[in-house]
Amino acid sequence: MSDTDSNSDTDSGSGHCQTPDSDGEVADEIAIVSFERKLDTAEKIKRDLADDYDRIDILTYHGDVFADHWGEYDCFVGLMASGIAMRKTAGLLDDKWEDPAVVVVDEELTWAIPLTGGHHGANQVAHDLSKLGAVPAMTTASEAAGKQGVESKAKALDTHVVNGDSTVATNLAVLNDELGPVARLDGPKAVLVGDDVTVLKRNSDDGVVLGTGSVSGAKKTQFLTAWEQALDDADCDFDDVEFVATGTRKADEPGMLDAAEEIGAGVVYFEKETLTEFEGPTPSRSKELIGWPGIAEASAIAGGRDHELVVEKQRYDDAVTVAVGR
Repeated sequence: MSDTDSNSDTDSGSGHCQTPDSDGEVADEIAIVSFERKLDTAEKIKRDLADDYDRIDILTYHGDVFADHWGEYDCFVGLMASGIAMRKTAGLLDDKWEDPAVVVVDEELTWAIPLTGGHHGANQVAHDLSKLGAVPAMTTASEAAGKQGVESKAKALDTHVVNGDSTVATNLAVLNDELGPVARLDGPKAVLVGDDVTVLKRNSDDGVVLGTGSVSGAKKTQFLTAWEQALDDADCDFDDVEFVATGTRKADEPGMLDAAEEIGAGVVYFEKETLTEFEGPTPSRSKELIGWPGIAEASAIAGGRDHELVVEKQRYDDAVTVAVGR
């Protein structure tokens, strides 16, 4: 086999963000670095993950393989001992925002270990390797604690981090449960932020936002069905969704979170004050009962790039409400 697998055509059906952001938080193009005797396993990884990535190449290991291809891929998957990958890549590392991520996995596909670039593709790839049975061994503090770091949040919201140096402070706030909801700021205006404020910028300009509310305990299937029906009315589908938006009072709805994960979308929680500012046209009993505007429409309008309501509130199964914003 040649150094680069000849069957490394670009796959247009990637399940990840199609436009890599400027900070390299998403891995779309990966290289599996493998010894000759492990090429069957490398082929299995490539075959099973083909639908999730734009490009997967197999590189046969030699002493300078990482150096020869450094900068060509978002992430290297070393099918080898972690010590080998560490020794061969340590001298190549320069800037965590520019360096490719590195993950190692053993031949039996037991462990997938992010070595560098955890928040910049390695955790994502390790998680995807769990589809093959490997246990993703996350060591980044937020993920190890079961929390979503700001880089992971940016990926889920189809945005990218503008000021990477801020993430040390904001991820510490995530770890300590001190980081509040994502704030929405409209321009044109100039903004002066501190070193502990992470700025997220959208990657695309043509998506829609699902604003949603529910009764307590609504099921994942109810959310998915409600969302699908509303998107049909907007002539859209799940691939067009930038993120799901709701109110902070719905932050602990497992059915909603599971449904959002199912469609590969992040969830933004807006404070009551923000939703009141963007109240929708459909009357809501929640305003009379608890002082909150209708969450579905207000969230869709607040989250939409243009604050435009595309589909007014719909109710499904007396459990889930949904509106579509742009």
